Amino acid sequence: MSGAVAGKIALVTGAASGIGRACARRLAAEGAVVIVSDVQDEAGLAVVEAIRADGGTAEWQRLDVTNEANWQALIAGIVERHGGLDVLVNNAGVALGAPTTKQSVEEFNLQLMINVTGPFLGCKHAIPVMQARGGGSIINMSSTAGLRGSTGMAGYSASKGAVRLFTKAVANEHARDNIRVNSVHPGLIETPIWMTIDSPSAPRGVMPDVGKMAASLVPLGVKGLPEDIANGVLWLASDESRYVTGSELVIDGGLSGR
Repeated sequence: MSGAVAGKIALVTGAASGIGRACARRLAAEGAVVIVSDVQDEAGLAVVEAIRADGGTAEWQRLDVTNEANWQALIAGIVERHGGLDVLVNNAGVALGAPTTKQSVEEFNLQLMINVTGPFLGCKHAIPVMQARGGGSIINMSSTAGLRGSTGMAGYSASKGAVRLFTKAVANEHARDNIRVNSVHPGLIETPIWMTIDSPSAPRGVMPDVGKMAASLVPLGVKGLPEDIANGVLWLASDESRYVTGSELVIDGGLSGR
């Protein structure tokens, strides 16, 4: 490993599984002190244990990203223990796929709360700490569904499209603070999030064959892995991307270019 983020303090939300877990492990492997956060206590603690077993540094902090008091307490604790925050990965998200006419308003609003309000609260409370530190990097997890819309996932697409433009606005607001804010747009990545999507490939609660889907839909012909996204997040978190802000990093095997 190159130590691309050595010495940086990084907070990853939704880090108990999938892309968040991969991001936490990748950042820790490259030298960051990683705060692993989620609402899944057992799985989150397992991520911390795995990072430590690999020689990295990590701690577990429970976080409901829709709760502002949770954010305030978490950020204050990070400052107290570590002196500040350098990297925020707003990864926590949910996909409750269903046709527009069949989706409940409760599910629609839940996606907005977790996928949009969560990153808003993260930025709101992390930015002052980064300002005091002289800069930082914020990475907001969007999706290819936030670029082109996804059939049967209108609510999810709406939330991820909001993340895309929210990211650009915050990037402009805080560029002179040396705080870079970028969005990442995964394509067909094999993660547990597929279990909550009602699609032609598989009903909700059943894991579809993502590899088979990718073979027919993705120009590269293969599915993505959480580690593919983590590699992009690492670059945005590192000083190697010092001149990148307000941008969209699309990691989708060419899917959005079709």
